[in-house]
Amino acid sequence: MRRFSTGDKVRIDIPDESDPDHERLHDLCGTVVEVISDDVGAVTGDEREGYLFRVKLDDGSTVDVRWRDLRPV
Repeated sequence: MRRFSTGDKVRIDIPDESDPDHERLHDLCGTVVEVISDDVGAVTGDEREGYLFRVKLDDGSTVDVRWRDLRPV
């Protein structure tokens, strides 16, 4: 089960200020440009973890994030 698809506008939400990516990524917006499958879901037992979402941020850079760090715009 994927929550987001290619073309979706998203906002990165990392509210935990102790998370190393909070300062760099929290509250940035972009577009999902690729959905990458991996085997993390099989390891954790949570099928949602089996995807990385490649997001092209509004500034043109790209980042890979898990579903839990994304919200619809």
